[in-house]
Amino acid sequence: MSTAHVLLGLLAGGPRHGYDLKRAHDDRLPQAKPVAYGQVYATLGRLERDGLVVPSGQDQESGPERTSFELTERGRERLAAWLGEVEPPAPYVTSALFSKVVVALLAAGSESARDYLISQRAAHMTRMRELTAIKTSPGASVGDVVAADYAIGHLDADLRWLQTTLARVADLEKEVNA
Repeated sequence: MSTAHVLLGLLAGGPRHGYDLKRAHDDRLPQAKPVAYGQVYATLGRLERDGLVVPSGQDQESGPERTSFELTERGRERLAAWLGEVEPPAPYVTSALFSKVVVALLAAGSESARDYLISQRAAHMTRMRELTAIKTSPGASVGDVVAADYAIGHLDADLRWLQTTLARVADLEKEVNA
């Protein structure tokens, strides 16, 4: 996911300044990593340089002067193109989970890999319980539920992989150390 594209999407509703964009990002994507103010302003600078946004005004509520930005036609076209792109399935296994299992086998053997897999499974289960609590809480928004469902789906796939790999650790160790 590109912060620039998300900011373009947030600006599609009308002009906003950086503080509003940061708040909107964190509110609209509650399960995503919060975006830093510095990242917002650096990204706005690049978007302005590339002709995707332009300053649209200045306001000073009760603090420093804030510049609002709005999308240009080129920015709207870029946003529409990005929204129309299908995300390709990852062509390579780049998961830290997989890498740690292989490195554990190389560095310390199957017992270390098993210990890691078991610990990781426990951490995944804890996170799944947290997400389930979020999505079933009385104040959960539809966005909270959808974001939690997405994360739970990924955690569930990881848990299946962890369990399968735990059963195959001895064979994988032979292959890795061959």
